[in-house]
Amino acid sequence: MANETSRFQSIISHCKEYGFIFPSSEIYDGLSAVYDYGQWGSELKKNIKDYWWKSMTQMHENIVGIDAAIFMHPTTWKASGHVDNFSDPMIDNKDSKKRYRVDHLIEKHADELTETGRRDEAKSLLDGMDALLAKDDFTGLKRLIEENKIICEISGTSNWTDVRQFNLMFSTQLGSVSEEANEIYLRPETAQGIFVNFLNVQKTGRMKIPFGIAQIGKAFRNEIVARQFIFRMREFEQMEMQFFIRPGTQKEWYEFWKEERMRWHLSLGIPKERYRFHDHVKLAHYADAACDIEYEFPIGFKEVEGIHSRTDFDLRNHQEYSKKKMQYFDNELDAGGKPYGNYIPYVIETSIGLDRTILMVLSEAYTEEDLSTTEKKDDRVVLKLPPKLAPVKLAILPLVKRDGLPEIARQIMEENKNAFRSFYEEKDTIGKRYRRMDAIGTPFCVTVDHQTKEDSTVTIRHRDSMQQERVHIHSIKSIVEKLLS
Repeated sequence: MANETSRFQSIISHCKEYGFIFPSSEIYDGLSAVYDYGQWGSELKKNIKDYWWKSMTQMHENIVGIDAAIFMHPTTWKASGHVDNFSDPMIDNKDSKKRYRVDHLIEKHADELTETGRRDEAKSLLDGMDALLAKDDFTGLKRLIEENKIICEISGTSNWTDVRQFNLMFSTQLGSVSEEANEIYLRPETAQGIFVNFLNVQKTGRMKIPFGIAQIGKAFRNEIVARQFIFRMREFEQMEMQFFIRPGTQKEWYEFWKEERMRWHLSLGIPKERYRFHDHVKLAHYADAACDIEYEFPIGFKEVEGIHSRTDFDLRNHQEYSKKKMQYFDNELDAGGKPYGNYIPYVIETSIGLDRTILMVLSEAYTEEDLSTTEKKDDRVVLKLPPKLAPVKLAILPLVKRDGLPEIARQIMEENKNAFRSFYEEKDTIGKRYRRMDAIGTPFCVTVDHQTKEDSTVTIRHRDSMQQERVHIHSIKSIVEKLLS
């Protein structure tokens, strides 16, 4: 575990050093649990978004996309249950004044027990916590913390307050004059923007059940205990799809989307054994079935995506609160030959965290290689990103900054930059430039040398194997496009 924790820290350092992810407002000492994506992180982020969007809206004829506003009518969150239910049990240490999320506090203690070989105690502790959380037994949770002598990491004491619920939504004011302003919320999820637009999309798109609506967008949660780099942030991005189905078919569609989403994850080139399904025992107030797709991060198996059978909870509640009918007329015939008629559709949701997906892809790609020989010591850090996701697809590198080589390299850059993200660099030795391209995950490097002037050929270097081959200048685009596909 210690080695894996060290690896996780190395990934975080690598992200900053090579322009992937920076602490937000760092010149002012940063802002807790808020991060900025740098030049290569933003490219990686866009590529993952595009890949997910295509997999949903282009590869499925019955799924369309929308882009709903972040600000929504405050009644939306009453109807969705967030005003009453979107909260976490927290506990404060009276000596340090530090606030902890109860489940995180107990889980950390369980991890410490496991590391010292006390696995049975850790399991018993976690089972007890799950049982108490399922009953919202806050008194029992505090007793469990005290009985296990769980202490504050700052004060070293177990002087705890009672366990209390804290709502996680950010509130703000909408209006030009503060006295006239109305309190609204920054959306804690993107799903409700889909639900309130169900009828608009269904009617204007002439959509027939079953069909889906996809969306990528920002969400905001006032996480009291945000940690683990971009795994848990206060401002994050979600890629969600709500699939509207006929009541009674939710079980088969739930299983379908479990398999479909796992297939998408495996298409990233990540081995199957790095994933697992985790079925929920305690279900959210809107669900009749739910599971997570978990990935084995350096910090352990953690949720990346949730698949939920949401029943008709959302549309039914929005119908109740808005007084607008959220129904669908189904003229398909049932087994008895009669039309199904009007009903409120059920929903299967797939919700994947974009930032967590980025962290997953980086965790899988980050590789430290020892290239030492008997003659000299050597190593490299390489991001073995899937080529389709890599921020830069092709680097064009003149061997030297003279003899007309930069001019030829620039011409190659011009010929290829419209087809895929290309990068030109002439500073430092060719070896150092290769290492920089390895570090940002560039799958292919083209080197222009003196032979290029003689026969119009260049070397193309493959990132993972470091093998090089000689190819004609005019074949570069077709070779790279073929390898990218």
